[in-house]
Amino acid sequence: MDDRISVDPSVCSGKPYITGTRIMVRNILGMIAGGYTVERILEEYPKLTRDDVAAALEYASHVVDEDRVIARG
Repeated sequence: MDDRISVDPSVCSGKPYITGTRIMVRNILGMIAGGYTVERILEEYPKLTRDDVAAALEYASHVVDEDRVIARG
């Protein structure tokens, strides 16, 4: 995961993205939440690989597993 996800303040406003692209992790997560299959995500973003999509999911899993999660009101 570490080599597939990047965070750089000068790219995508500092949001996590797939390394070598400007495809943000949140875009991939939003597509999955919207019912897209991995195959459809790969069709929409031909630069991505299955491993990139898996890394986005793993990244989200790690973020949610942080010690402090802020509840939204």
